[in-house]
Amino acid sequence: MTEQLIIAGFGGQGVLLIGQLLAYSGMLMEKEVSWLPSYGPEMRGGSANCHVVISDEAVGSPKVEEATVVIAMNYPSMKLFERSLVPGGLLLYNSSLIEEKPSRSDIRAIAVPCNDIAKEVGNARTANMAMLGAFIGATGMFTEDVLVEALRHKLGASKEKFIPVNRAAIAAGMTAAKAFE
Repeated sequence: MTEQLIIAGFGGQGVLLIGQLLAYSGMLMEKEVSWLPSYGPEMRGGSANCHVVISDEAVGSPKVEEATVVIAMNYPSMKLFERSLVPGGLLLYNSSLIEEKPSRSDIRAIAVPCNDIAKEVGNARTANMAMLGAFIGATGMFTEDVLVEALRHKLGASKEKFIPVNRAAIAAGMTAAKAFE
């Protein structure tokens, strides 16, 4: 099993964190992983993306040319990276910010209202966690517990208080993806 992911959006949406958490979750599952971030000089608002490879075998290159999964947090990212998906690949897109449907019919596309979910759980900064939940809900690659363990590792003990709201967003994202099927 090898998943090649491109996660993209604008700075401030937690795109790089999504990639880090997916890579660390893969490590927790004893997979081979790579994480390759790419971002502009802006702190917020500029484009940001990362490539993540999760595999049962050694990862040859961290650069993803033919993605099995694309996660798009904004419209420009969806338009840019949709074409990188292999036929039959999975596109998860933030329907809170993207009104237009994907242009390809040979992929599996799931609209996830990430920003709406984040507002519902009480913290607008958890839209990326909703998308992570949608990813595991759509793929079954990890359990919610593995993802939360990766989050706990990343946040550290001083930010443990944020785990419950993030976990709520993950669970709501999983539900949203499963309901889309």
